[in-house]
Amino acid sequence: MARLFGTDGVRGLAGRDVTADLALRLSAAAARELEAEAGLGYGSTTAPPVRDHRCEEAPRRLRGIVGVDSRVSGDMLAAASAAGLASAGVDAVLAGVLPTPGLAYLVRSQGFDLGVMISASHNPYQDNGIKFFCGTGYKLPDAVEDAIEARLAETWEPAIGDSVGSSRTDYGAVERYIDYLVACAPVPLDGMRVVLDCANGAAYRVAPEVFRRLGAEVTALAVQPSGTNINAGVGSTHPERLRRAVVGLEADIGFAFDGDADRCLAVESGGDLVDGDKIMGVMALALQAAGELAQNTLVVTVMSNLGLFKAMEQAGIALKVTAVGDRYVLEEMMRGGYVLGGEQSGHVIMSQHATTGDGTLTAVQLACHVRAAGVPLGQLAGVVQTYPQVLINVREVAKERLDCDPAVAAALAAAEAELGPDGRVLLRASGTEPLVRVMVEAPTQRQALSVAEQLAAVVARQLDR
Repeated sequence: MARLFGTDGVRGLAGRDVTADLALRLSAAAARELEAEAGLGYGSTTAPPVRDHRCEEAPRRLRGIVGVDSRVSGDMLAAASAAGLASAGVDAVLAGVLPTPGLAYLVRSQGFDLGVMISASHNPYQDNGIKFFCGTGYKLPDAVEDAIEARLAETWEPAIGDSVGSSRTDYGAVERYIDYLVACAPVPLDGMRVVLDCANGAAYRVAPEVFRRLGAEVTALAVQPSGTNINAGVGSTHPERLRRAVVGLEADIGFAFDGDADRCLAVESGGDLVDGDKIMGVMALALQAAGELAQNTLVVTVMSNLGLFKAMEQAGIALKVTAVGDRYVLEEMMRGGYVLGGEQSGHVIMSQHATTGDGTLTAVQLACHVRAAGVPLGQLAGVVQTYPQVLINVREVAKERLDCDPAVAAALAAAEAELGPDGRVLLRASGTEPLVRVMVEAPTQRQALSVAEQLAAVVARQLDR
């Protein structure tokens, strides 16, 4: 049976794969698992005691907070998640629409024991997802997610009487997160002309307000979420409109966020895209110059461009490489005590300020560095010379056979031999979709495309369902 949790929580078609019933049961299971680990709960299969009001001290109740992005299915799943928490004896707080990193911040800063984020990130509005954060604001490790999934099959007795958890709405949650982001800015942005594409998603209110409070002249795009227009031709997966706006408005810089605003891409004043690799390269050099790049190391994933590897090598900065997924980047950062890491897609983790990738935080820190350096972003980002990269998604294949098919292995070895040290090949099964990603980097676009297409054809033929 396939694992329920992918690389970034549970995700699928809302109402069919991700249902209100699943949200309720998962949240209840997560509460029970964390209660058991903390020694605060009733255990998994015994009924909770009905507390006597005459007792002088009642057991401490766990507290959970639930956030959503702007999808039409969000309220349904958030309500179900809050009900699941309450059924396990946890007091639930509904935070409304806010970025995923905003929920992570509120969990750790407001003393919650558990966070539940309802979002499918960059996916279309029809999808939705559920991911959990522990009380320190970090995503749950694989082992804990597996334990939660196992609890779905348990027989257990929900809370009764005054052991049932409460549920309320916190109307000030977003404002507290905005205050924190403003406080993280090292310099003001007075007069900087900034364009923001908020993807009609969770950042629609947060990002423009943060930049305005920092003194920037803000033009905000895609800030009218309807429930069905999140990521629709806008945001970090569709930066074309932002690029045109930055050039047309003669702006200094632009930023595009994804649906839950845990990542961002930048656009320099000439309209060129600055992806996560270039953002990390710029910030790593800035931290190195300030003596703040812990162990002189940057953490990246296997998807980072070869150009970033070469630029960091030239600067004397070491790279730690992880599997794809910001959670794995973060785990490596925590193991090694590193302060900067991320993904080419725009997940950038700055552990001095956040426990997860934060698109708005990344945008603020990069804009502040540009302002302090007095140099345009395009010039700063030029340190990373991107190698031509081709990514082909081979869909509807048996991705579980990827690592054991001899013909695929032979084709991979042939591709690597053809490219030699000046290129790179990566085959990766998606953690959230039934597909295999074929990524090739080479000195020329033509060679990268040729090698990628040949390899993708083998994958499609050999792993055909």
